[in-house]
Amino acid sequence: MTDHNTARFTGRTAIVTGAGSGIGWATAQILARAGATVVANDVAEDRLHDLIADLGDFDLRVVTGDLTQEATVGELLGAADGRVDVLANIAGVMDGVVPADEVDDATWQRIFDINVTAVLRTTRAVIPLMRSRSSGAIVNIASEAALRGSVGGAAYTASKHAVVGLTKSCAVMYGPQGIRTNAVAPGAVVTGLDMSVKSEYGPGRVGPIMQATMSPPASAEQIASTVAWLASDAAANINGVVLASDGGWSAA
Repeated sequence: MTDHNTARFTGRTAIVTGAGSGIGWATAQILARAGATVVANDVAEDRLHDLIADLGDFDLRVVTGDLTQEATVGELLGAADGRVDVLANIAGVMDGVVPADEVDDATWQRIFDINVTAVLRTTRAVIPLMRSRSSGAIVNIASEAALRGSVGGAAYTASKHAVVGLTKSCAVMYGPQGIRTNAVAPGAVVTGLDMSVKSEYGPGRVGPIMQATMSPPASAEQIASTVAWLASDAAANINGVVLASDGGWSAA
């Protein structure tokens, strides 16, 4: 892993969701090695044990739990000891590229619960703490699917558009109070995310479009580096931005 031990987050506390794998894992690594106290969340306890083993020399606190449950958010705040400088909302799930006429209510609800409502819950929880210090950085993971309709299924695409809307709303509402809210829109990324398809029509429709326009997959660390930059003082004048980190896919 690239050396990010620059101490740029020393004295700061960061909550990272989805920290058990992929972009969340890499984000927790970067922030911890740069001096932050990291409160890492994932639904899989064994993955967090691996993170602890990897970051044993750093200030890491872990909370195992499902972010669709309000109690988990409360545990995150408790582990943060009353201070949150950075919130990185990384946790998310795909939808199997299922189009609107095939998606069932349970799938739609699950995608929105994890990809949108959980982001709202964590954001809602940290805002008072950030307000008290007149400072804070929230970074949400959107997607290339937030910029176009030819990446995922109906639920995933709609959920990531919703993340963009929430990001921009928070940027406007809380920017004057020193709280910056931005989003990263990754393209294809090498992660452990479940990419299985659950439709015949959906992938058949969007597959050729993606093959013609999609850039090569990025590493999880490349996306995490973008998240860390937006959370840092180097991005102090950036608020309400949806930053594509997609190798140029969005320009095609």
